[in-house]
Amino acid sequence: MVPAQLFLNALLAALVAVLPDQVPAVQRGLVSGVLGICLPIASVSGTFLVQLFTGNELAMFLAPCAIGGFFILLFAATLKDRRLAKADRPAWSLREFASTFYVNPRRNPDFTWAFASRFMFILAYAFLTTYQAYYLLDKIGTAEADVPHQVFLGTLTHSVVIVTASLIGGNLSDRTGRRKIFVLTASIVYGIAMFVIAVASNFNGFLVGMAIGGLGFGMYVAVDLALVADVLTDKDHAKDLGVFNIANALPYSVAPAIAPAILALGSGSYGVLYAVAGLCAIMGAVAILPVKRVR
Repeated sequence: MVPAQLFLNALLAALVAVLPDQVPAVQRGLVSGVLGICLPIASVSGTFLVQLFTGNELAMFLAPCAIGGFFILLFAATLKDRRLAKADRPAWSLREFASTFYVNPRRNPDFTWAFASRFMFILAYAFLTTYQAYYLLDKIGTAEADVPHQVFLGTLTHSVVIVTASLIGGNLSDRTGRRKIFVLTASIVYGIAMFVIAVASNFNGFLVGMAIGGLGFGMYVAVDLALVADVLTDKDHAKDLGVFNIANALPYSVAPAIAPAILALGSGSYGVLYAVAGLCAIMGAVAILPVKRVR
């Protein structure tokens, strides 16, 4: 799992750099919205694909990898990438290499606040996805045999709304020329969704929370990447977005590390855990307010 996560993060860091390098600023919201639908479509498609190979564990793991790898190679082969002239390439040194893992928060406060916002938002999402099976068992009282089907229905509901919200949110952001208000609203909506899930007493309540969460998540991923691309200060987009990708990856390690403490303090209540997830999303909304370079 560690090598897979390592190479996946390396791939994502390079992919997100294509947005500021190749897409004009006036179209970044729309393109970011299109990118935002990839995750839910891939989640549902992957779940469906795995079901086709039930009983063959090797095929269950390799089939999605083969399909994903094919499209990545196709993208790399067809992309007309911008190449730096030799004179523009920085001289390699250990210090220069180490600097690629760091963005100075004093010189780039907007980037730092955007990083903090994304980290807190994804942390809320990580709590949702990591513990929803335990939540269904413990709080909703779902039978163990029904958990996979209910998780699939929740994911499907979440994903359908994400697709719609991503496309509409990204387009509206470009038309209005505004980014912050969409990210702020999306984070608050996602926080509300976590609170709805926290107080839900049956599966229908969980689905309502997942649908509201899809609205917030779809709007967020559609606009936040465009906002980050707009606040980049130097020409080394790949380096900065590589650092920014930490805000996408690290929460998935932080969530399971701190969840046991939250559950202990909350007497084992998964409702408390999802209420904390809601607070994380709200903190993500607050963190975007100090950004000044974009509206």
